[in-house]
Amino acid sequence: MSVVLRNAQCSVPVRRVPLRRAVCALRAALGAARFDVGLVCAGNSLMRRLNGAYRQCPEPTDVLSFPFHQLVPGELPRPNCRDEYNLGDIFLGVEYIHQQCRDAGEDFADVLVVTAAHGLCHLLGYRHDTRAAWEQMHRKEAQILEELNRTTGSRLRPLTAGLF
Repeated sequence: MSVVLRNAQCSVPVRRVPLRRAVCALRAALGAARFDVGLVCAGNSLMRRLNGAYRQCPEPTDVLSFPFHQLVPGELPRPNCRDEYNLGDIFLGVEYIHQQCRDAGEDFADVLVVTAAHGLCHLLGYRHDTRAAWEQMHRKEAQILEELNRTTGSRLRPLTAGLF
């Protein structure tokens, strides 16, 4: 199925083709290659509005995920019809991520992929609101990033490494 990528901001250049390829590979590593995913590259203004509306925190953030299905972590959706072959939408706060990367001296493209992996895990029910949930999500992120690393020769690590 497809990964639909929309760049809804003008502040930061985004290399769309490599990002889409990485998300396709990560989706396959999750066993969800037959499901659609929406990916929106957003600026601080949109992320601030979404974060305020859905998490009551009106500040920009790095990623927000909006799952199509409510899932138990590790479970794949069981669609009843073609329209339900959808994992949901991920909003990447590229302006926010870019600033963090500049401040920390990290590679923007790499952090964007790792953040997308984090968002994909959220679409499949993974959370990090408790230590046990964080450990489960961290293992899943590490697993799918390791698969991506094997195929691309990269050395990406999970976003949730320092959360607890």
